[in-house]
Amino acid sequence: MAKIIGNALPNIPWQDKPQGYDKPVWRYDHNPIIPRDLIPTSNSIFNSAVVPFEGKFAGVFRCDNRSVEMDIFAGFSDDGINWKINHEPIEFQPAPGCDPCVTRKEYRYDPRVCWIEDRYYITWCNGFHGPTIGVGYTYDFKTFYQMENASLPYNRNGVMFPKKINGNFAMLSRPSDTGHTPFGDIFYSESPDMTYWGKHRYVFGTSSHSGWQSKKVGPGPIPIETDEGWLMIYHGVLTSCNGFVYRFGVALLDHEKPWIVKERGNFYVFGPEESYELTGDVPNVTFPCATLTDADTGRITIYYGAADTVTGMAFTTVDELLSYMRKYPHEV
Repeated sequence: MAKIIGNALPNIPWQDKPQGYDKPVWRYDHNPIIPRDLIPTSNSIFNSAVVPFEGKFAGVFRCDNRSVEMDIFAGFSDDGINWKINHEPIEFQPAPGCDPCVTRKEYRYDPRVCWIEDRYYITWCNGFHGPTIGVGYTYDFKTFYQMENASLPYNRNGVMFPKKINGNFAMLSRPSDTGHTPFGDIFYSESPDMTYWGKHRYVFGTSSHSGWQSKKVGPGPIPIETDEGWLMIYHGVLTSCNGFVYRFGVALLDHEKPWIVKERGNFYVFGPEESYELTGDVPNVTFPCATLTDADTGRITIYYGAADTVTGMAFTTVDELLSYMRKYPHEV
């Protein structure tokens, strides 16, 4: 059995796998956990990030307002299920040594949050003459500092590793274009200081035969460290006769050289099936942005955006994901 390397989380939100259910990931039976109109101005709340915080939970949430302007908001929860989201978006101040121009805002969306050493780092798709990867941090989810963008346009889905790799900060990303990006591969980068990024490596791209991941792929939640390598949940996209369909699958990356793919799944582990995933502002989307993990039990709770409208929650374990990946492998 594989083991998650990390902390115990005895209060992880959890439901046991339904009896007779044969898929590796199962939904919370009261989904969606966050409706589109949880705050007064929101049109939709989805593709958001959650972390343990002070014995409870905190997060950064994508809330598109009723002008359909994209921004990110802080939120808090006692149980990881019932959320209170601030009614005003995060206001960043420039990090020490950064020019105030870094806080110039066009749009912000699809955040991830990652605890590294002494603070919570936040990455998001940041409007800077096109989409790029914004980077910031907070200690308390009250005061937020913005750092230099991690790249020039065009890039999306900046996902940090939760520890340094070979002494450097490490990030996955999916280079893109200005629009809906009819392509997408996953790349790896390192930085000694969270300002200058290099040592870029190709991780993997789309599949010629696995249809659900044939149009584009991109990193999802923060990679999960296990005793077998880095477990990466990633999204894959199919172009159907009715548009894009977003599902997610898993791969296992080398522990010391995460650009080396040890194993990858041919089948997706989760995709749109329920009405709130099939119908919304963007139909047929399940987009994972965050996980909570419990090292003692191997439990994994996944937060995902549904139809670009609401937020859902699903459950699995490290063994469920690895076993399913190995039962239906993709060549690497």
